[in-house]
Amino acid sequence: MVGVDIKKQKRYPYEFIQADALDIFKDKDFMNSFDAIAASPPCQTHSITQHLRNAQGKSTDKVDLIPQTREALIATGKPYIIENVPGAPLINPVQVCGSAFGLKVRRHRRFESNVKLVGTICKHKEQGRPVGVYGSMKDEIPKGGKTATSIEEARTAMGIDWMLWGELVEAIPPLYTMFLGQQLTGNL
Repeated sequence: MVGVDIKKQKRYPYEFIQADALDIFKDKDFMNSFDAIAASPPCQTHSITQHLRNAQGKSTDKVDLIPQTREALIATGKPYIIENVPGAPLINPVQVCGSAFGLKVRRHRRFESNVKLVGTICKHKEQGRPVGVYGSMKDEIPKGGKTATSIEEARTAMGIDWMLWGELVEAIPPLYTMFLGQQLTGNL
């Protein structure tokens, strides 16, 4: 497993390359070394939290790299998955929810693929009040959710034990990757 990101990810537990993924996609020899590719273009432009970020003075850069990412993935000829938030312009996406895996975070995410995928069924009622891992720690939303009160609570909610808050708020629970990866590799 190899991760690529434009930002340094010093706690990433696997091989990591700091680079623009769109540039990496152009290296055909390197891309041919993989059986499948998962990509997660920036989601801030499509996120429902963009209004919160704007109100907090943390405006988004309004960049949408989904079309370029899709084009680059198709050009590899490999099975692929593109991850993003609800509302992002993905083609025939499936949705995955943390409640389906018994996680305390819901973190609805959508996934587009050139391979048939199945999403999950939400189990919000069984989950109870979720733990939010977004914005700031210790936020309480009247008549709504709350964010984690500690880094340990956030890590447990996400099923990730190596990240700090700033990384967790942008992360995808590894159980999502395992669930979708099993489907993807079953089609290889």
